[in-house]
Amino acid sequence: MEREIDTQTSPETAGPAHGNPAALARWLLAVAAVIVVMVIVGGITRLTESGLSITEWKPVTGAIPPLNEAQWQAEFDAYKQIGEYQQVSGPAGMTLADYKFIYFWEWFHRLLGRFIGLIYALPLAWYWVRGAIPAGYKPRLLALLALGALQGTFGWYMVRSGLSAEMTDVSHFWLSIHLLTALFTLAGLIWTALDLRRLAQIPGARPARFTGLALIVSLILFIQLLLGAWVAGLNAGLASDSWPLMQGRIIPEFDQSKGLFWAATHDPYLLHFLHRWWAWIAVAALIVLARRVRAFDRRASIAIHSAFGTQIILGIATVWTGVALWVAVAHQGVGALLVAATAWGAHLIGRKA
Repeated sequence: MEREIDTQTSPETAGPAHGNPAALARWLLAVAAVIVVMVIVGGITRLTESGLSITEWKPVTGAIPPLNEAQWQAEFDAYKQIGEYQQVSGPAGMTLADYKFIYFWEWFHRLLGRFIGLIYALPLAWYWVRGAIPAGYKPRLLALLALGALQGTFGWYMVRSGLSAEMTDVSHFWLSIHLLTALFTLAGLIWTALDLRRLAQIPGARPARFTGLALIVSLILFIQLLLGAWVAGLNAGLASDSWPLMQGRIIPEFDQSKGLFWAATHDPYLLHFLHRWWAWIAVAALIVLARRVRAFDRRASIAIHSAFGTQIILGIATVWTGVALWVAVAHQGVGALLVAATAWGAHLIGRKA
């Protein structure tokens, strides 16, 4: 029998259902859908090199963009002080109109983050006051709120890592933390929504357990997502426009002068290689999960297969097209959907009535 990791920490959740779990489930799934959109917009922001266009973090007043030419010029002048402008966009001849384009994507990305905070925090307060939250779920819902706050904080640390005369981009480590926190939050929202939906259907149903198989698949997928974030942060997708070979060989030449560990975390050629081939290990793990899930809900099995199949095709297409914007954005968006499908499948095999 498969060993299971019990995430049950409160005996309250074993009691009879109360509150309005069905409504909470619909709300959490709606927030999860907006986070998928957020991940897509974040991909556009990254691929258009827009992430450093706003050099300050103003959580409240920053929601209002420049309203006149003087304000636009002041923002542009602040952008001119950082390395990205001085070494990349400035020498390329960036105009104020060009700057307005990249400003829009970073501003919209931050605005969407604020919007997610509102559509989570305000309904949470409403359901809390109305007594609609089932016993045992308040700590989990608060934890998801805290993850959202961390996501915004990590986003600013990511931006700040690139705001110097020496840097021309953000730290790929901070980028990975920012992205993976978003995906972890997405998975948490879906898992909690599924628990609540099941509670609405079966009063007294216990939350799903996180099984050993779910842990293994999640760790393998986590490594693939981490590698993908580092590839994005280092522009390593441009290391090769051919597949399956790189530089006419399976294993490309890469910088080993600082050791293999440094190369595996910094060298774009090695990271590109690792990301494209670890993907097949992830596929094997996901196939195992999908086959196990099929006995519970065939739709979830189809969702997992469809997500990783589309993701593989888009990954190869991203390489072949030289990281064409919309192909690469689709690759990141389907990655978020793959996380959602995996969370669904893991939840199914962990259910206990």
